[in-house]
Amino acid sequence: MHQPAQRDQRTHQRAKRLHRVLVCAAAVPVVLIAAGCSSDSGSDGGSAKDTAGLGATTSADATAAPTVQAAAYKKLPEPCAVLSKKTLTDLVPEGAKSGKEGTSTDTASRGSCSWTSLDNNGVKGSQFRWLNVSLLRFDSSQTQGEGDKLAAAYYTKQVQEAQSVTGAKNTKSEPVAGAGDEATAVRYDLKKKEGAFKQQTVVARVENVVVTVDYNGAGLAGEKAPNADTLTKAAEKAVKEAVAAVSSANGSGGGSTAAPSASPSKSASPSASPSKSASKASPSASASKKS
Repeated sequence: MHQPAQRDQRTHQRAKRLHRVLVCAAAVPVVLIAAGCSSDSGSDGGSAKDTAGLGATTSADATAAPTVQAAAYKKLPEPCAVLSKKTLTDLVPEGAKSGKEGTSTDTASRGSCSWTSLDNNGVKGSQFRWLNVSLLRFDSSQTQGEGDKLAAAYYTKQVQEAQSVTGAKNTKSEPVAGAGDEATAVRYDLKKKEGAFKQQTVVARVENVVVTVDYNGAGLAGEKAPNADTLTKAAEKAVKEAVAAVSSANGSGGGSTAAPSASPSKSASPSASPSKSASKASPSASASKKS
């Protein structure tokens, strides 16, 4: 009599348990979806923060980039006009009016001029003189640095080359005052097939420009050799005039406040010396080169 009632009761309990399972099963996707949305939202926020942080870093780096100071001098004087007529007459008396300008594709950055003098005294021999003035200007750039520092490095290289000429004898070096920011005179004796040459090389730097004066002399065909001290003083006088001409060409203020160029001039490379190219035109150039 009680069995049907017990079965109904057990059936009712199983139905309740099944209902709870179905309700929980239906709730699971909702929870997963909510969790997924919450995760996406957090990811977006993190990306935004990361992006904002990256932008701030980039901006800070750009602001912190060093500024390269503009080169003081923006142009060069006419190379064959840097020395006065009097100076040329003293140094190259027979060639004062025969200055030969060197070839340059960028006259604002490099230039040179040379003079040759041969004072023929007949059977007594002759006095030979050769003079060359070279000018090299360096621009400032973000990649290579400030023009005056580039010029200083080239100045040092020029002096070292003058001090280490193959075959040179009695080499002497001394600083020169009153010729730009720094200047050095190097002199030596050099014997060539034409005769015994007295060579003077004076290198000076003024701001971002390097001036090199090569001056040599020789007594040929029995004429006595010139006095080295006299030649050195003459070369020093010439370099001072050339330095003054560079400053004058750029105005009394010396330079321009214009922004530095994005890239240096092609001619402002320390490996390229205008004096070497100019000296090829003169047979006396061998006296100032390495043997």
